[in-house]
Amino acid sequence: MAEPEFTPESGETGEPRDSVGPSRTDDSARGLTRLERSIDLAAERILSRKPASGARAVAIECAVFLLKQAWACVFGALLLAVIIAAKLWYPDDALLARNDALTIAAVLIQLGMLVFRLESGRELWVIVLFHLTGTAMELFKTDVGSWSYEAEGVLRIGAVPLFSGFMYAAVGSYMVRVYRLHDLRFSRYPKIWLTTVVAAAIYANFFTHHFIFDLRWVLLAAIALLWGRTFMYFRIWRVRTRAPQLLVFAGVALFIWIAENIATWAGAWLYPNQEAGWEPVSPQKLVSWFLLMIISVAMVTWVYPPKPPAGEDRPAA
Repeated sequence: MAEPEFTPESGETGEPRDSVGPSRTDDSARGLTRLERSIDLAAERILSRKPASGARAVAIECAVFLLKQAWACVFGALLLAVIIAAKLWYPDDALLARNDALTIAAVLIQLGMLVFRLESGRELWVIVLFHLTGTAMELFKTDVGSWSYEAEGVLRIGAVPLFSGFMYAAVGSYMVRVYRLHDLRFSRYPKIWLTTVVAAAIYANFFTHHFIFDLRWVLLAAIALLWGRTFMYFRIWRVRTRAPQLLVFAGVALFIWIAENIATWAGAWLYPNQEAGWEPVSPQKLVSWFLLMIISVAMVTWVYPPKPPAGEDRPAA
């Protein structure tokens, strides 16, 4: 496996800079929301005089990376926090059913993301689309018994409480936010129409494998073929580094699987083997989340067409 490459940016002498961060291009700066630009400028004022090399510089880059990831995850983190709080403290005899309370909380979180300009209007339609495609899959999967929700509340469609769609929206929110926060660039990115076809086939397979052959291994082979040579380049602060795209997909799928374990422990939903008592989600679900990642990535590229790193000709089309 190729080692990540660390490429310091120009101007690393510790001198203050006039731009919005030393590692941010004009295009990516315009991609930030107003609140994020303010945070970016404040961080630049604090960090610009810090060491550009040595252990402290490495620690700064690691801290900035973790903070950016946390900022990108804010929708999902808030939703997961609400689910845990409901598990621990929501009264069983409350007039408002727990699932309805979760739905209201999810709506308020989404509205807060817009009011406080944590998401742009350009990104919202992708998040809404991911919400809708997720809800459609929830309706089918609960009907065939893949997993289930508590039968309570009125804010639901069939057996599916409406907050479930926001869990898919949280994944979409992370994807669009991490794209601009890290100023993502890609080398050897496959054609968007090809990735869209594969994403559509993945989505269809989530339904059709209940009736015909499960094509997930064929789809995984197609993913490896398309993205096997792709590298993702991302900014931290002074440093731009790169990693194999497939490795990034796997890492995000693992993170979602961990969050799913927390959510099922909290009773947000249950798989059949958890109904008699909670147990960890099967590691086989990592494959499902990996495939779901491809759907979300394809949707994000409709809003943010993949750009090549400096020196390459043009983005994927």
